[in-house]
Amino acid sequence: MRIVGGLVFDPDSGFAPRTVFTADGRITEDGGGPCLDAGGCYVIPGLTDLHFHGCRGADFSDGDAAGLRTMAEYELSRGVTQICPACMALPPDDLLRACAAAVHAGSGASGAELVGVNLEGPFLSPAKKGAQKGDWLLPPDFILFRRLADASEGLVKLVTVAPELPGALDFIRRAAKEVTVSVGHTAADYETALSAFDAGAREVTHLFNAMPPFLHRAPGPAGAALDRPDVRAELICDGVHLHPAAVRAAFRLFGKDRIVLISDTMRAAGMPDGRYTLGGQDVTVEGPRAALADGTLAGSVTDLMACLRTAVSFGIPLRDAVTAAAVNPAKVLGLYDRFGSLEPGREANLVVLDGDLDIRAVVFRGEIVRGRL
Repeated sequence: MRIVGGLVFDPDSGFAPRTVFTADGRITEDGGGPCLDAGGCYVIPGLTDLHFHGCRGADFSDGDAAGLRTMAEYELSRGVTQICPACMALPPDDLLRACAAAVHAGSGASGAELVGVNLEGPFLSPAKKGAQKGDWLLPPDFILFRRLADASEGLVKLVTVAPELPGALDFIRRAAKEVTVSVGHTAADYETALSAFDAGAREVTHLFNAMPPFLHRAPGPAGAALDRPDVRAELICDGVHLHPAAVRAAFRLFGKDRIVLISDTMRAAGMPDGRYTLGGQDVTVEGPRAALADGTLAGSVTDLMACLRTAVSFGIPLRDAVTAAAVNPAKVLGLYDRFGSLEPGREANLVVLDGDLDIRAVVFRGEIVRGRL
């Protein structure tokens, strides 16, 4: 296939006219075949969402392979070609079942590729649990982590830890040898968060949310992450979790190469307003807002492509937003040699966006799965 006439993404130079060639499911130097006209459009890599819980009525925590396939199909339709679904805090047996379901979910042309599992729970602080169920929180437990990683057959790629919990720093030192450890759902101060990064943590879970605020005399985990150039920060850019000024500030402070856009969607994404569940708790969805009965935000209902558009509407340059949603998550997962770039040799997963950043076409493994020639 040839994708012609579009402005093609490059993380360093931005967008420039270029023809993208694909063959045998990969991007190539040249070639022939059918022509996809991208005139007047942007051509970007398929996005990778490394932190979302569910969509279209399904949730990773359900431990249901069929539900995971439903999630993968919806995500692909939204231009998210790689997914790394996240669990909530759950009883250990339920976590094991969810990790095992990921192995059996399968992947293929009908849905985005499941490239990892994100253990957002259960090693979190009760003081900053957010929408996590407090009864199911646990202190960091490397034996449980190892059981979950084994049940996933190596799919576990991230784990969130509150570093102030007993045994957390030793846990981080051990887990960081295998996966990306993220600091989150934490009441840690600056010094404790910095100790976590010294121990090997390399990410912050949904920056500014479920953690102490960034204050001028108490910069907290956000300030500690900012001081460590090897640490990336997740950002939920749904127009609900963060003020536009906070999004702009995060990009300016961390730079485009250290921000990871995530959706944090729950099962109501792609569904009508109403009552749903997340991590064993009831959630009410009204418009873009999902919340527990006490008003606590409970994930989002805004898919990652819509988050990208929202970031741009807040003043983030398109190049930076695409970098944060396609390049950086692939790097976090150790998959940038396969995804997140339109250079020859990468898998031919890409999205064509019109001038309003609406999806014109989705190409997955070199085949058009949304749109047409």
